[in-house]
Amino acid sequence: MRVFYGHDRVPGPGEPVAGGTAKFQRLAARFPNNPTDFTLLYVSTTWLPRDLRPLLSLARRRGAPIVLNQNGVAYPGWAGDATEGLNRPYRRALQAADHGLYQSEFCKRASDVFLGEPQGHWEVLYNAVDVDHFTPAPETPRDGPVLLLGGDQTQAYRLELALRTFALVLRSEPDARLLVTGRLVSEAEPLLGELGLHRKVELVGRYTQWDAPNVMRRAHLLLHTKVNDPCPSAVIEAMACGLPVVYPASGGTVELVGDEAGAGVPHPDGWDRDEPPAPEELAEAVGKVLADRPAYAVAARARAVERFALGPWLERHAEVFAELLAPR
Repeated sequence: MRVFYGHDRVPGPGEPVAGGTAKFQRLAARFPNNPTDFTLLYVSTTWLPRDLRPLLSLARRRGAPIVLNQNGVAYPGWAGDATEGLNRPYRRALQAADHGLYQSEFCKRASDVFLGEPQGHWEVLYNAVDVDHFTPAPETPRDGPVLLLGGDQTQAYRLELALRTFALVLRSEPDARLLVTGRLVSEAEPLLGELGLHRKVELVGRYTQWDAPNVMRRAHLLLHTKVNDPCPSAVIEAMACGLPVVYPASGGTVELVGDEAGAGVPHPDGWDRDEPPAPEELAEAVGKVLADRPAYAVAARARAVERFALGPWLERHAEVFAELLAPR
């Protein structure tokens, strides 16, 4: 079994990752990356190789099975006129795959709409978290409450919605603080000034998977503002650290958090336009969760351990790889 992930190099355990590269980092620790003499090709829509078409052809010539980890798709609400162009390589990978791993039920529905039905076998396999590395803090942070906006903020509305929500939370929680992590695609300073939040918001920047638990342990709650998020790893990582989640009730996040590990806020849901909840509604949900935070925190940790632990996820990959490579 020699697996190639479509890229000459996979980030090492101590290096920063974004989006789909985190799962490759975990997989490569168990199934090392073999760019030259691979017997199985594993690709993901979140990190497709630039030479996808010739690589798929090479795999076919070698008789190497192709596995696709299917995450999100482009849809008009965020991609506009670029939707079809962005989806074309996703569709090519899906149609070539011998086995598809959809990251959530939502991913399967979205893929069926924009990419079509898969040609090969498929299943739903949620993202995973190392529950021995991502663990709750020995003691709950004493200051705050502290809200965390985790991951990369790759759409401007996500940061704006978090800041406007946080400004409303401060009315009932004047000692609250907000941590904002990752890469920002929009300037934070103008809105921080408008809302008077400079002393209340910390821009943490990017962090490695190794450092992620320490970042999350500084907070009491994850505020996740992306709508239609396919299967956000930041959410299950936060849950493993005992952080309840407040989020727009759409996408795969609903499947991850369930009813007991946080609070989802309904909002207009569709493909043509992204319409997140109003800041007032998210702030109300934050208040609800903070009022019963210990119970939510216990449930969040338990749900991550029971449903999204890394060990079973890696074992399922081993089973799939062995089945595909078995002599016929």
